[in-house]
Parts: sequence; C-alpha cells; structure tokens
Amino acid sequence: MKKHGRFLFNAAYLAAVSILMRCVAVSFNAYVSAKIGAESMGLFTLVMSVYGFAVTLATSGVNLASVRLTAESCARLQSGDASAHEYRRSARKIMSRCAIYSLIFSLPTGSLLYLLSPAIGSRLLGDVRTVMSLKVLSLALPAISLTSALSGYFSGVRKVYKNALSAVTEQGMKIIFTSTALALSVPHLTDSVEYACLAVVGGSAVSEGLSLIISVIMYMFDNKRPQGTSPGRGGALTEHFTVRSIAVVSLPVALGAYARQGLSSAEHLAIPWGMKKSGLGAAGALASYGVLHGMVFPLILFPSAVLVSAAGLLVPELAEYKALSAEKKIKFTVSEVYSLSLLFSLGCAAVFFAFAPELGMSVYGSAEAGERIMQCAPLIPVMYFDMAVDCMLKGLGEQVQSMRINIIDSASSLLLVLILVPIFGISGYIVSVYFCEILNCTLSLMRLKRVTGVFPNIRGTIIPSLFCAAVAVFFTSALPRICGRGIVCVPISIAMCAVIYLFLAVCFIPDAKKKLKFKV
Repeated sequence: MKKHGRFLFNAAYLAAVSILMRCVAVSFNAYVSAKIGAESMGLFTLVMSVYGFAVTLATSGVNLASVRLTAESCARLQSGDASAHEYRRSARKIMSRCAIYSLIFSLPTGSLLYLLSPAIGSRLLGDVRTVMSLKVLSLALPAISLTSALSGYFSGVRKVYKNALSAVTEQGMKIIFTSTALALSVPHLTDSVEYACLAVVGGSAVSEGLSLIISVIMYMFDNKRPQGTSPGRGGALTEHFTVRSIAVVSLPVALGAYARQGLSSAEHLAIPWGMKKSGLGAAGALASYGVLHGMVFPLILFPSAVLVSAAGLLVPELAEYKALSAEKKIKFTVSEVYSLSLLFSLGCAAVFFAFAPELGMSVYGSAEAGERIMQCAPLIPVMYFDMAVDCMLKGLGEQVQSMRINIIDSASSLLLVLILVPIFGISGYIVSVYFCEILNCTLSLMRLKRVTGVFPNIRGTIIPSLFCAAVAVFFTSALPRICGRGIVCVPISIAMCAVIYLFLAVCFIPDAKKKLKFKV
C-alpha cells in the first residue's frame, strides 16, 4: 500500500508540474508566435525537424536503458536486503556506463551537425537562414544526452520530483533567455525572421546546459535508493554492468528511433514542399506549416501532460512486475490504464471540439488555428491512448516491437504526405495524420493484447464516455456565443464542460468504478 501510495503521489505531483509547465509553454508559445509571426514559426519548426533527428542520434535510447536497469537493479537489491554501500555502488556503475554511452553518441552527432549546418541549411532545408540556428543547437546535444540519462535514473528510483525541478528550472531559464534575446534582436535587425529563430533556439540551448548542471548536482547528493526504502544488512550482491548492458536495452529502441525520426524529419521537410506544389508561395507554405505545428499541435497535446506523466511512471513499475513475474499486477495495471486514459482523452477531445474557434482566437488570435483545432480534435483520443499503450509496451520489454510499429507509422506518413499534400494542401496532411495515428494505435494495441491478454472494454468504457462527452458538449458549446468570447467566459465554459463530463462519467460508467475497486 505504501508503494501504491507513493506511485499515486508521484503521478499526481508530476502531473501537476507538467500541467503547470504546459500552461507556461503554451502561453510562451503564444507570445513567441505573436512576436515573430507565422513565417518565423514555420522556419523554427523546420529547424527543429532536423534538430529532432540529431537529438535522437545523440540520446540513442539511453533514457529507457537508465530507467529499466535502475528499476530492475533496485528490485534485486531490495529482495537481497542490500546495504547502502551496495545501492550506491550499483547506481554508480549504471550511471557511469550510461554517461559513457551518451558521450559516444552525442559528441560525434554534435560535431557533425555543426560542420554540416551550411549544407543542411542551403541544400536540404532550402533556406540559408537556418544555418546559424543549427550551429547553436549542435552545441547542446551532449548536455541533452547526459540529462536524458540522469532523468531515467531519477525515474528508476521513483524520485520524479527531481526531474520536475530540473524541467521547471530549464523552462524558466528558456523563457528568460529567449525573451531577452527577442527583445534585443528582432526590432533592430534587417532579417527579423532569421534572428527571431536564432533567439528562440539560443534560449533553448542555454537552458539545456543549465538543466544538466542541476541534474548532476541532484544526482551527487542522492542516496542512490528508491524513495521510501531503507538499506539492509548487505547480501554480498554483485551487480555487473557494462556499456554493452546499456546498448542491449538502448540500441533496439535507438535503431527504431533513427528510422522513425529520419522519416519524420523527411515528412516535415516534405510538408512545406508539398504546400508550395499545391499553389502556396514560400512564405504562405511556411506560415500554414507554422500554424499547424507551432500552434495547433502544442495546444491539443497540452492536456496529455497528465497522461504522459502517469504513463511514464509505469515504465519502471511494469519493468519491476515483469522481473518478479507478477502477471496479475501487470493485467490489473494495463486494464486500469486503458479505462482511465480513454475517459480522460475523450473528455479532452470534447472540450477542444466544442471550443475550437474560441481557443484559436483567445490563445493565438488566429481563426485558422481555431479551424485546425476543430479538425484535429476527434483524433485526440487516438493520440493520447497510443501514448499510454506505447509506455506500457516499453515497460514490458517490447521496445523492439514498438520500434517496428513506429517505423511503419512514419514510413506511411511520409508516403501519404508526398501523395496528398501536393494535391490537397494542408487538408491532405491532416488526412495523413489521421490515417497514421489510427494505424499506429491499432498495431500497438494488438501487440499489448498479445503480451498481456487485456483489451479495452468498448461497451463498458468507450461508448458511455462518448455519450457523456456528447451531452457535455451539447449543454456548453453555445455558452461563449451567449455570454461573449472574453478572457473569462471561455475558461468558465470549458470548466463547465469538464465538470458536466466528469459528473456524467461517475454516474453512467460503472466499468471504470469496477476497475478502480479491483484488488490485486
């Protein structure tokens, strides 16, 4: 019960911090969008598509290896009544190997990105204004990789508050440095688009370095034991870890991530190209691209912070259950996550669908953003549910299968973008997103069912949740039109929609109640 309580506390704590962080991030994103314009946001998103691939190469799955090896080692040490010295020795072995692994991948990647930035900017991206931004971002790759390893360690020992502290500090520094750089550069330089993008990426790079310093300090003063446990008398346990131990867990995930991120980067580069083919000019293509990826997707993914926080904590929990062959606990956890993630995601979809125009105007001052939010809202349950399923697969050691599914998803997405976007423009891209998200979620769910034997209860959860969402939308969607679309009315209307949905869910979805009362 103590362990269950700690899990709930960590989940609630991390979710609260994540929501706060997302609020700050979305607000800051709205400020940056208004400050630099849609074209600069499109250029920034274009730079980040290449940078995302570089980050994938630099980290190469080290976070998952750090989480799993730390959680599995702690489980063995606890069962063996290990001493404090044995805990410290094991943690140091794991993290030293993770650090070596991180530097092996991040240093060459950063050097290559720096040296190849002119060629990537002029030939691959087709815009020399991206070169300086790519060079600045290349300097942050070693820090990102090492921070990822330390973040995995803190998750493995169930001390997520340390990750939260690091993330909050990083976000705060990013806002300070970026805002200062924008205020100093944009109004005074001739090419404001290039330097606006550089200011944003420069703030990110500096904040990544500070985040690493904070994580290292917290690791040095950590007691190297899971939260809530005490050392034993010592069992003369010997834990053997090598860089190969890290690679065995990381590389299957990394190889899949390379392929997926490479395909994803190619897809992001193909979107502006396809929009130009559909009739938009270069500036118009970047602007439409910036609205969708710089405004709409960050906003509709905002509530997923709650789900991702809890699902991320499941990776070490499920890894431990599997190490202990606790099949009953695995089935219970998967079943509970199915119900809760569906309840949550369907409610979020209802809110975004009902208040899309108001959100687009109040957050970004953009009618186009509101239109795209409404188009993407029905996809939210699929996206959120897939996030939860993916985390559970990784916790159960199914990262290779998850890799294959993600590669299929990215390859399909690239193919559809190349076919549909030149013909239908942005609408063709939205169709491709729908197809690929549904494909990914279906394949992942089938794999998890094969591993655990658990499948979502369609009649007991999905259908009643849809009914509750429809009723909540029916009674609240007209409120902004009646009382106005001011800064107060829209949040109140959204809150009323959420309250009605939750009330109906409690009254009419008994399946969720049964799962919450199920005892292992």
